[in-house]
Amino acid sequence: MRGPLMYVPATTGAESTQQKSSTQSSTQAGTGATIDYNTFLRLLIAQMKNQDPTNPTDPAQWIGQLASFSGVEQSMQTNAKLDSLMTSMALSQADSLVGRNLTLLEDGFSGKIESVRIITGGTVAVLEDGTEILLGAGVEIS
Repeated sequence: MRGPLMYVPATTGAESTQQKSSTQSSTQAGTGATIDYNTFLRLLIAQMKNQDPTNPTDPAQWIGQLASFSGVEQSMQTNAKLDSLMTSMALSQADSLVGRNLTLLEDGFSGKIESVRIITGGTVAVLEDGTEILLGAGVEIS
């Protein structure tokens, strides 16, 4: 079994800094170090309130921040629409399972699907005897 990958810095200064920065960025992205729409808006407003009136933010930097804000908002809208589409597709697929036979490959248990529910963790098939089975690996539908 392979262990987790380890970061080993380069020996030259410029290379090491660039790789470290790249590694930190990808690590932060992977660990959920993102902000949501409301947090971004609060940070932007706080920055506007607390900026030095004698040395205001550079207009180019301000436009960059607004562009980032717009990008965050568009991403959130896209995610919401994608979630809606995925839910619709899951319901459509679930409807086609009613009346079909379900078999658990591990122990051979089987039954006829009476209804299907969509939950956060996936799709649950309810068999005629009331047994509920989360659909996934090891389940055969025929």
